[in-house]
Amino acid sequence: MSEYRFHLQRYKTGCKVTCPKCGMKSCFTRYVDEKAQVLFPDNVGRCDHINSCGYHYTPKECFQDNPAIKEMLVEQEKNGNNIPTAVAPTAKPLPNSVPKASHLPSDWVEQSMRRFDINPLYRYLTTVAGKDKTDRLFNLYKVGTSKMWNGATVFWQIDINGNVRAGKIMGYDAKTGHRIKHPFNQVNWVHSVKRVPDFHMKQCLFGEHLLSDTSIPASTVAIVESEKTALVAALFISDFVWLATGGMHGSFNSEAMQVLQGHEVILFPDLRATEEWQRKVPMLQSICRRVTCSDLLEKIATDRQREAGLDIADFLLMEDTPQMVLARMVERNPALQLLIDELDLALVE
Repeated sequence: MSEYRFHLQRYKTGCKVTCPKCGMKSCFTRYVDEKAQVLFPDNVGRCDHINSCGYHYTPKECFQDNPAIKEMLVEQEKNGNNIPTAVAPTAKPLPNSVPKASHLPSDWVEQSMRRFDINPLYRYLTTVAGKDKTDRLFNLYKVGTSKMWNGATVFWQIDINGNVRAGKIMGYDAKTGHRIKHPFNQVNWVHSVKRVPDFHMKQCLFGEHLLSDTSIPASTVAIVESEKTALVAALFISDFVWLATGGMHGSFNSEAMQVLQGHEVILFPDLRATEEWQRKVPMLQSICRRVTCSDLLEKIATDRQREAGLDIADFLLMEDTPQMVLARMVERNPALQLLIDELDLALVE
């Protein structure tokens, strides 16, 4: 039982309905009364599309719009009357139209892809796969470099039509490849940094533009949570087109997932997100040709790994690549790099 009397309806198949604001199907969750005394109107609830829609009409707002109902409830509490009371629907004012997604200039993407050498994530990945493979990866996924935080990574979200929806700026450690979260979480958005006026962010999948790339053979789409995980997985497993939601929820909603129409999709959730992503499979089944939520990590993970919430990239990186071994040797003896450069040596894998 919920600790709150009025709460969002617990998830079960078919419980989500059409949003009264954006009109998208199976994305709107209604509020219910734990005591079954108040029957809320159909527009009291929350839309899943936090960024593109943002509709959220709470019981508190409903009572503010219907003060007589609140007085009636107080009276019922005093008299111990448990007869359900139907709250008269009072329409919450809605905008005449849903704002369209804003786009950023495509030349911003190109400008950000000139200084890979100062990008900590790029430098880390070169120790994993080498410069040539990392160059190809960053160019393929359109990953840029920001002036912020000594060359932070910019993960551009480019949709299937080539529109630049957003740019997420994130700081990484060049030695470990881990996110920098101390003394503060290094994450921001390009439109916020550049103070783009009236920007309406409508996220899409990171790597979505690859779905329209005719040079990439049609194959199964694999979806992970973080952008870095998509990049690492693409280095190790080239059989899939790796995309990222940009967070446990991020762009993981019915509207953003429409681009996967007709594709075979495999979900690779982080260890702490498996159950949450499994609950979203029915939504994807109505869109994709075939959907599987992998439980491979759950089967092989230790309790400590589950507690840490590791993802597939963490497991792929547990085994040192030849490039990683060489990088450690160079770190211990920098003269080795001079020898490699002088003799134009190449690592044979």
